[in-house]
Amino acid sequence: MKTIDAAERPPIHMIEDEADKLAELAVAVKERLPLVSQLLLEEITRATTYNKTEIPNDVVTMGATVEFVDEVRDVRHVLQLVYPAQADISQGRISILTPVGAGLIGLRPGQSIMWPDQRGEEHRLTVARVTPAKSEP
Repeated sequence: MKTIDAAERPPIHMIEDEADKLAELAVAVKERLPLVSQLLLEEITRATTYNKTEIPNDVVTMGATVEFVDEVRDVRHVLQLVYPAQADISQGRISILTPVGAGLIGLRPGQSIMWPDQRGEEHRLTVARVTPAKSEP
């Protein structure tokens, strides 16, 4: 697998509180999911962070629904990015602790990223549309 150079990745944005929570989660799964842990920590480190009220609405954040294209397979997906306990691929909910989930966090429509799948094969993921997470009451 080719190493993904962080300098070649598009700029990303994260909510400060989510970045902190995701960093703790990535550290907690380091032994069990070393690749995802490493990639997620790298993304958190390079992200521009915002207060929850200031982040642009078109950024992939936790709970957001993202439409993206896997350009290698020429397949379009619509998935909600969630924490592991809420993940259910049959319901269209993908965990942040999957390679695809970790790759999508922080992206905006029109951005692409070269990202490995669970087997280490690289895919170009291109975000087409983002629907923000529903606000909590």
